Amino acid sequence: MSKPSVDILVESPLWQKTAGVMLTLVRAAEAVGASSEVGSAIRRGDEICVTLLDDARIAALNLKWRGRDAPTNVLSFPAPSGPVLPAPRCLGDIAFAFETVEREAREDGKTFDDHLTHLAVHGILHLLGHDHLSDAEARRMEALEMRILASIGVADPYATETA
Repeated sequence: MSKPSVDILVESPLWQKTAGVMLTLVRAAEAVGASSEVGSAIRRGDEICVTLLDDARIAALNLKWRGRDAPTNVLSFPAPSGPVLPAPRCLGDIAFAFETVEREAREDGKTFDDHLTHLAVHGILHLLGHDHLSDAEARRMEALEMRILASIGVADPYATETA
């Protein structure tokens, strides 16, 4: 099992509303590192940089990097590929928007912690080269997310409840 280190920068005081955010992010990173399917892509000492933002700040990043003038829940910025660097290496950066994460969790009937865990796993998989540009890629990535989340007791985030 390879445990990446998680460096966290809190840029919005809104994140102080929730307890345990740091542990949630580390737990998600460790779950990805423990996965037999993708854990080998993470080497001992590898780093993930996380920035905790508000909707306004992530909307500015979303506009700059994706051309979308709106907030989003998570953005991932993989480190540039190139020659294999010795450890520790930075796998990339992930940014989360508090208000969007909180709103989505509430609307979907999920706990904030479970939703953030899912988004962190999703973001880390992007850093490792996974994507969902096609339907087939999306199905593979979602299935991988579900298996990783199940390994730490987080329910399937894609399950829909029927009344």
